[in-house]
Amino acid sequence: MSLASIGWWIFVASTWLLAAGWVWQAAQWLLHFHQVPNLSQISASALASLPTNNGPQVTVIVPACNEQESIERTLRSLLASQGIRLQIVAVDDRSTDKTGAIMDSLAAEFATVATAHSLEILHIRELPAGWLGKPHALATAAALARSQWLLFTDGDVFFSPQAVALALGYALAEQADHLVLMPEWTMGSFGERMLHGAIHALTAWTLHLWRIRDPKAKDSLGVGAFNLVRRSSYQAIGGFEALRMEVVEDLRLGWRLKRAQFRPRVAYGLGLVSVRWSQGAWGVVRNLEKNFFAVFRYSIPVLLGASWGIAVEAVLPLAAIVAGGPARAAGIVIYAAIAALYIGASRVTRVSPAYVLFFPLACLIVLFAMLRSMVLTLARGGVMWRGTLYSLKELRAHAGGGWR
Repeated sequence: MSLASIGWWIFVASTWLLAAGWVWQAAQWLLHFHQVPNLSQISASALASLPTNNGPQVTVIVPACNEQESIERTLRSLLASQGIRLQIVAVDDRSTDKTGAIMDSLAAEFATVATAHSLEILHIRELPAGWLGKPHALATAAALARSQWLLFTDGDVFFSPQAVALALGYALAEQADHLVLMPEWTMGSFGERMLHGAIHALTAWTLHLWRIRDPKAKDSLGVGAFNLVRRSSYQAIGGFEALRMEVVEDLRLGWRLKRAQFRPRVAYGLGLVSVRWSQGAWGVVRNLEKNFFAVFRYSIPVLLGASWGIAVEAVLPLAAIVAGGPARAAGIVIYAAIAALYIGASRVTRVSPAYVLFFPLACLIVLFAMLRSMVLTLARGGVMWRGTLYSLKELRAHAGGGWR
């Protein structure tokens, strides 16, 4: 048998191996994703009654750095919450725009209004050494909490009036220590939808939402838009003080809570919590600039290995279809499995299954974003975040282990 023939059959075998992997991942997701509830569709009988003490039932912590376009809407949506009492702590984290002034104006306005909620404004002017900005803002605000539950969110997230009450009722009914509510991602462009659809499909290989509740499974999650945590559990893992140099602090918070054997739960918050994470495809790439290298714990070999995997996902199925023969059949199976994922997930991603046609292009953009994150971090000697450069040496020193 010639070398060309051997190479051909290795190519065919590789394509079918990838096809088997995609079929397995798609089948697992389609069989189990319904186990993750949509909180807006849970019956009232499945929720626990909220505590009746006179103080706040949840402390909502809203850090914001230069969020003047969205912070007022975020805070007004929280102040309109029903069926619950909130202590809202809004943190102006060294903003150079009107964020702090907007916060102060809202606080003055609501100080004269009879409401079940309180709004407290915290202005941070300087960042202490050894801290990233966001973990510092979160930790500083959490120290002011007067309730037994902490909700960590962001300054561009919007809440329905029932969102926080439903989330707390579900967490109590489930005897959870940590509840992640997956927000509804608001998308306004073709590029955003294309990338969101592809990223969701790719994460089917590594993120199994239905296994997060299983104490024996390693799967964990944290989402910056909605991390509801029992205060005693938060304190037991050292809070954000233990994550003071963590770029992906939301993911790492979920990881530490799961690793410490606390009880996590995850639910979809469709119609309850929404956020527009990026503006266009380039906005997605820019938002991933600080995150991707951090997700891979600043390891060049690990990120390059993952990049190779994404490149294979983008190129191999198309090459197989063009090559014909048994390879073409494998390529078709791969795209059928990916399409099944898009179809099954469309009700939660809000991405049309037609976007599967752009999956290879989206993979190449994700690959570019991964490599760009690593190259920029190495070239700068650190991560640039909201105008502050954080040393890569220090980030690596505090990164800890992997995700398992």
